[in-house]
Amino acid sequence: MPYFQSILHLFKNMGPRYVWFRAGYELKRRSGLLKKKFPTDVPPRTWATRQDWQQLPTCFFDFSPIKAGSLSWLLIAEMTEYRKGNLLFFGTQYYHITDWLINPDTGYRYDAAKHWTEIADFSPEAGDIKYVWEKSRFSFLYALLRYDWHARQDQSETVFGEIESWIAANPVNQGPNWRCSQEIALRVLNWTYALNYYKHSPALTEARFEKIVHSIYWQAKHIESNIDFSRIAVRNNHAITETLALYSIGLLYPFFKESTRWKNCGKRWFEQEIAYQIYDDGTFLQFSMNYHRVVVQLLTWGIELAHVNQERFADTVYDRAQKSLIFLRACQDLTTGWLPNYGNNDGALFFKFTDAHFRDYRPQLSHLSAVMAFLGASAPTTPSPIFSFKKSGYYLLRDADTLTFLRCGAYKDRPFQADNLHLDIWVNGQNILRDAGSYKYNTDAHWTRYFAGTASHNTVMLDSYDQMQKGPRFIWYHWAKKANGQWAKAHNDAPTTNIQQSTPQTPQVTDDWFFEGSVKVFGHLKPNIYHHRRVAKTTGQLHWRVEDRLEKAPSGLLMNQIWHPSPEFFDQFIIRAWDENDQELKFTKTEGWYSEIYSKKEPAQRIVFSTLGRYIRTEIISISAGL
Repeated sequence: MPYFQSILHLFKNMGPRYVWFRAGYELKRRSGLLKKKFPTDVPPRTWATRQDWQQLPTCFFDFSPIKAGSLSWLLIAEMTEYRKGNLLFFGTQYYHITDWLINPDTGYRYDAAKHWTEIADFSPEAGDIKYVWEKSRFSFLYALLRYDWHARQDQSETVFGEIESWIAANPVNQGPNWRCSQEIALRVLNWTYALNYYKHSPALTEARFEKIVHSIYWQAKHIESNIDFSRIAVRNNHAITETLALYSIGLLYPFFKESTRWKNCGKRWFEQEIAYQIYDDGTFLQFSMNYHRVVVQLLTWGIELAHVNQERFADTVYDRAQKSLIFLRACQDLTTGWLPNYGNNDGALFFKFTDAHFRDYRPQLSHLSAVMAFLGASAPTTPSPIFSFKKSGYYLLRDADTLTFLRCGAYKDRPFQADNLHLDIWVNGQNILRDAGSYKYNTDAHWTRYFAGTASHNTVMLDSYDQMQKGPRFIWYHWAKKANGQWAKAHNDAPTTNIQQSTPQTPQVTDDWFFEGSVKVFGHLKPNIYHHRRVAKTTGQLHWRVEDRLEKAPSGLLMNQIWHPSPEFFDQFIIRAWDENDQELKFTKTEGWYSEIYSKKEPAQRIVFSTLGRYIRTEIISISAGL
C-alpha cells in the first residue's frame, strides 16, 4: 500500500490521537529526547528500612493459592529442571537459561550497556525478544513458592538470589529487560508477591531489601514515565497491567514520594482501561481467549488487593469481571477446561498456582469466581443453549456434548487476525475443527501472514487474499467495519442428503439451531464484498450444515472454503461439499500448520474446497450416525 494511503487508513481506523502520538513518540526516540527521559545514572538510596516495611498497616493476600493442591510429580519435575538451569517457557517447553540477556532460541546476547530505547523488539540476528523477557517476568517464582510450601523446603535464599542476580545484570533503563513497560510491571508484581511471602525470612537482609526496593522504585518510575505509550498507542492488556502495577506499588510501598500519585492515578486509570477494554457484554477488545484470561488474572489481583485493604474500585470493574466469567465459560469445553485456540496468544500465564495444562482455564476462572462470590456476587445462570455476544461478534451453541463457536464481528478497535466467520467445533472434549493458533509474533513474514491471516482459520478466502490487508507488525488495513449475526431455531422437515451416497433421503423432521451471519470483507479488492455464512446444527446429533456465499466478489478469483481438522477428524467424521449447481466438490489437501502454544508449530491437516462460483454448501457428520 502506498505510504500516504496507509497513513490515511491509520487516521481513519486508529484516530488522529493515535497517529500523532506514534509519530511524536518515534521522533523523540530517534532524536534521543526519549532517552533523556529515562536516566541510567541513579545512585543507591534508602527509601525505608525492612522493619518499617514489615510494620506497615497495608495488607497482602493470604497465599491460599500457593497452599492449594499438593506436591505433585509435575511440580517436582519442574523443580528438578529448574535446578539444572532449565525453565518452562510459554506453558510447556523447557529452555536452558545461562543468564538474563541471552535469547535461548538463537543464542544471541543483548548488550546491557545499551539504553532500552536503542533495542529493537525483533531483528533477524537477535530473534524474538520474548525469549529474553520470559524468565525476567519472574512468573517462575510461583513454582518455587509452591514447592516451598508443600515440600517444607525454604526457597527464600534462591528467590532473593535470583532477584539480586537480575538487578546486577540489568542496570536501570538499560538492556532488553527495560524495553517493555508491561514486562517491568509483571516483574514488580511477582517480586512483590515473593517479598510478602518471605516477609519475615532471615534471607531478606537489610541490604537485600534496600537493593530490591531501590530497583522497584525505578521500575515504577519507568512505568509512569511511559504510561501514555500503553494507554494511547497500545491500549490493550499492557495498559491494564501497568496501571494495576502503579496502584499496587503506590498502595504497598507508601514510602516513595510518588506513592500517593501512583496509587490514585493507577486506580483511576485501571478503572478506565477495564471500562474501555472489556465491552459491556463481557468480551475483550483484543479478540483473544488467552489475552482475556490475562485480564481475568489482573482483575483477580486488583479486586482482591483492594478488598483486603478496605478499598473498592468503580462498579464497572466488578460488572466487567462478572461478565468476563460468563463469556469465557460460555466458550469453554466442559470436559477439558480448554477454550478455542482463538486470537493472538503469546503464552502468557502470569500467576501460575496449579499444575493444570496451559490451555486449561479452570484455575484462573475459578479463582476470580471465588473472589467475586466472596464479595457477594451471585453465580451466573445460562439456561439457553445459545449465546450471542454482539459487541465483539461471538456466537456459540451448546448442544449435548458439543460446542459450536463462531466469530462474526465488526471492528471499532484494532483487529489482530483476519479471521471473521471462523467456525470451531468441539465434540466430547475434542476440538475436531480448530484454529491454527498464533506461533510467533516476531518471525518472518511468511509465518506472520499464515498464522495471523485468513489462511489459518475455518472460513473463506478469495484466492490467496486475506479478508483484510496486512500491514507492518500488528497493523491491518481495510478493517471489517460491518458485520451482523444471529441465532434462530427452525422446524426442518426438508429432505436431507445422504452425505455418503449424495442421494435424496426420506424427509426427517428435526429441530435445528441455525446461525446466520454476514461480514463486509476484502475491501482492498473491491468495495462492498460480503461473506454470508449459515451454520445449522441438528439438535442432539453430530451433524452440521454450513453454507457460504460471497456477494459482489470480483469474478475470476477462486472461492476457497478452508478447514483445519484435528488429527482424529477423518476417523470419526465425514465432510463433503457442493457448489451452487449441486455438483460435488472434492477437497484439496494443502500445507497446514498448527500452533497449540506460543513458539511451537507442527504440520497439520488443512483441506480446501474451491470453486469459481460464489456458493459452497458443506456437511459435517459423524461416521457413527449410520449413514
